[in-house]
Amino acid sequence: VQLQASGGGLVQAGGSLRLSCAASGRTTFSVMGWFRQAPGKEREFVAAIRWDGGRTYYADSVKGRFTISRDNAKNTVYLEMNSLKAEDTAVYYCAADSGRLYYSISSYRNPQLFDYWGQGTLVTVSS
Repeated sequence: VQLQASGGGLVQAGGSLRLSCAASGRTTFSVMGWFRQAPGKEREFVAAIRWDGGRTYYADSVKGRFTISRDNAKNTVYLEMNSLKAEDTAVYYCAADSGRLYYSISSYRNPQLFDYWGQGTLVTVSS
């Protein structure tokens, strides 16, 4: 299984970006999510979406500004980021859970629940 993240770049504060994560080698997952890691900080949860049904869950820091969605036909998950702030600057990683066990969507704040990870895409927000 490979997860290919793309869409990062440089944007001014208040601007928008859309990240994409295309999955190959597997067509179904339980949950896909986004995490981010800023320089000198630990990786933190951003958002997750259940593959079947589309239920979503967000970190408080991005709620109301970011939207996670998925296109099952394209095996792709998206992260629409609006009203970007300097503190959103980080490498963004997508991740997927194969679904061997069932967890509540809020449990996916824990990166250890994910089986597959993408390579990351850098988002830089200039203030």
